[in-house]
Amino acid sequence: VQLQASGGGLVQAGGSLRLSCVASGVTFSSHAMGWFRQAPGKERDFVAAIGRIGGNTLYTDSVKGRFTISRDNAKNTVYLQMNSLKPEDTAVYYCAATWGTPTGDRYAYQYWGQGTQVTVSS
Repeated sequence: VQLQASGGGLVQAGGSLRLSCVASGVTFSSHAMGWFRQAPGKERDFVAAIGRIGGNTLYTDSVKGRFTISRDNAKNTVYLQMNSLKPEDTAVYYCAATWGTPTGDRYAYQYWGQGTQVTVSS
């Protein structure tokens, strides 16, 4: 199983980025997907999750109204559209897959991608 995240970069505060995560070696539509992030010296925190067919989404409070998670099962890809970015959004962003329902519990995810760096300058 491989999850390949991309789309990170350096952006000014108030800007936007779209992260993508392509899955291979897994039946993508059988997995709920999540995005997590980890800032230096901090725990890996939940950002957003989406159900198998995309109808059920969860967000951590700090990104509600700014970030949108979506998926395209035909492309085995999950996206994270990030708008109105803030310096505190700076972190390595990871995608993850779970056989279960979408959740913010990182221990519920069986598969993880390698991460993509997002840096928001003030």
